[in-house]
Amino acid sequence: MAHLGKRLKGATGEVNRETRYALDEAVALATKLATAKFDETLELAIRLGVDPRQADQNVRGTVVLPHGTGRSVRVAVFAKGDKEREAREAGADFVGGEDLVKKVQDEGWLEFDSAVATPDMMGLVGRIGKILGPRGLMPNPKLGTVTFDISKAVSELKAGKIEYRVDKAGIVHVPFGKASFGAQKLLENASAVLTSIVKAKPASAKGNYIMTVSLSSTMGPGIKINPLAIRSLAA
Repeated sequence: MAHLGKRLKGATGEVNRETRYALDEAVALATKLATAKFDETLELAIRLGVDPRQADQNVRGTVVLPHGTGRSVRVAVFAKGDKEREAREAGADFVGGEDLVKKVQDEGWLEFDSAVATPDMMGLVGRIGKILGPRGLMPNPKLGTVTFDISKAVSELKAGKIEYRVDKAGIVHVPFGKASFGAQKLLENASAVLTSIVKAKPASAKGNYIMTVSLSSTMGPGIKINPLAIRSLAA
């Protein structure tokens, strides 16, 4: 059996394992219990009533967190001409065309967290799809990262736009901020995430869609949330 440290044992003792907390109560409790010596990240884990093996039930989407993620996001933009200038003015960290593709392809360079590309660059970017894809860095029109509106795409990523995707077990894991944000800002971020996921319910998904919801900080215990309250968020 894994040994629980004194701090975690004390935090675990403050969570009633039989209770399904309201979202605001859970966020406040998780924030209170985030007492590590670093700024802990809070994360949601949502088990969905979908079959991820079915293409039409592979839940995936993006959401802009009202208060950001609490971390600096490095954005690379694959563009040329006027769109290169637009990307730089919007605050992109790395901008280029064939030279940037070559850098990734030949050097394995991946010093960025998100990538955006204009549609006319996707022929070139496709060459490095096998490098970017497994790392979740491949630009995707469904996620708003293949677009001619470079300024908007970069600004949203810098402001805290995040991607979520259901895993093979039917669970979506989403970090939604730092403990230092305080309970109110974290509650607003968590609400934005959950509302987006509820709205992303596939038409083919039958029965209960939101099965279980829990949240925790990096070093804290899991706190169960009442799924009934979450199901009404998109109403």
